[in-house]
Amino acid sequence: MATDKQPTVIKKYANRRLYHTGTSTYVTLEDLAGMVRKGEDFVVYDAKSGEEITRSVLAQIIFEQENKEGPNLLPVTVLRQLIRFYGDSMQALVPSYLEFSMNNLSQEQQKLREQMAQAFGPSAFQAMEEQVRKNMGFFSEAMRMFSPFPQGTAGAPEAKPAPKGEGPDDLDTLKRQMADMQAKLDKLATK
Repeated sequence: MATDKQPTVIKKYANRRLYHTGTSTYVTLEDLAGMVRKGEDFVVYDAKSGEEITRSVLAQIIFEQENKEGPNLLPVTVLRQLIRFYGDSMQALVPSYLEFSMNNLSQEQQKLREQMAQAFGPSAFQAMEEQVRKNMGFFSEAMRMFSPFPQGTAGAPEAKPAPKGEGPDDLDTLKRQMADMQAKLDKLATK
């Protein structure tokens, strides 16, 4: 007997807080993103009006994910193309085409993961990800070493403390020493 599990209800309050009715706790957009990654289904309702706002909350999650550090999933060209479809005669076809394409991509991704696991063992993707991270680290270090301009303090040698008498508080002392040296040079030049 097939029983469809009902999606979790999330209520969004006027103060922008999201309330998970299943656990009776407040959640964040990051928590909702984690639920999506785990395959948990949910719907979001405006607590005051009762209007379903799942689409706008999911779009907000995507927006926040795109603004995080690291590679973006949606290149600017794709975003521009999506915007161009609004109001176009093809607009009605785009959602079903995107859904079909995403389903195929997910299936192919799963097949690739299974093939990699069979060929190289269950931790093949973790090993590949670790190697990519190491390679990026080596590349970044090489670029830093060959760069003619310093790129901040990351990887830069630590600044050594100034010897006594040469700190920023001893500016007058340095000026006196420079004046004394100039006077000695003037004497030597006149001899």
